[in-house]
Amino acid sequence: QVQLVESGGGLVQAGGSLRLSCAASGLTFGTRGMGWFRQAPGKEREFVAAVDWTATRTDYTDSVKGRFIISRDNAKNTVYLQMSSLKPEDTAVYYCAAGRSRWYSRSETDYGYWGQGTQVTVSS
Repeated sequence: QVQLVESGGGLVQAGGSLRLSCAASGLTFGTRGMGWFRQAPGKEREFVAAVDWTATRTDYTDSVKGRFIISRDNAKNTVYLQMSSLKPEDTAVYYCAAGRSRWYSRSETDYGYWGQGTQVTVSS
């Protein structure tokens, strides 16, 4: 059974940092692109960041470029999202997702498995 389990969310003040982790099991983690998405209250889920299977290539939505870093450890079947200089508008439930292929993507339809989400709240 495939499982993606996010952790590391919480409450932080604006300007602070958090590191999200997503531990995967039951799938061939090392041959899949991985992504992070988020959904704020009353809004649709949106793409945040993605990384290809070798961590050679990454992609970020414009609003997080220079503040967030996606990385992965294939030996640990884990993908990370290091978030710095957090802003209140980063408040959302953050989801990790496992891709259907080796490559990264901004499209939700290119991801076959999703975690349950972890709440990130940034206070002003």
